[in-house]
Amino acid sequence: QVQLVESGGGLVQAGGSLRLSCALSEGTFSRYGMGWFRQAPGKEREFVAAISWSGSNTYYADSVKGRCTISRDNAKNTVYLQMNSLKPEDTAVYYCAAERRPLRAPAVAPEYDYWGQGTQVTVSS
Repeated sequence: QVQLVESGGGLVQAGGSLRLSCALSEGTFSRYGMGWFRQAPGKEREFVAAISWSGSNTYYADSVKGRCTISRDNAKNTVYLQMNSLKPEDTAVYYCAAERRPLRAPAVAPEYDYWGQGTQVTVSS
């Protein structure tokens, strides 16, 4: 089974930045589309961003467009989510996910085959 491990979360003041990382082990990493989702207490898991493994296509939720950038480094089997101008409403557990087929519906969580355990992001006022 493909394993995903997120890192880079933490506590940051509003307006600050964080870069989340997701490292994959096992499987054919270069073939997988990747996505980031987040879930706050009492709320549904929501889409944040996704990237085709070629890197030629990226997708963003309207709530983060212009503030977040998703990228990948095939040599490190890692995808990243750079988050700038963070707001308190960005506070959530952030999960990365991998889809073994080319991305068909990047914002739809059930389309993804593998999930990480999540990393906490807390943005204070």
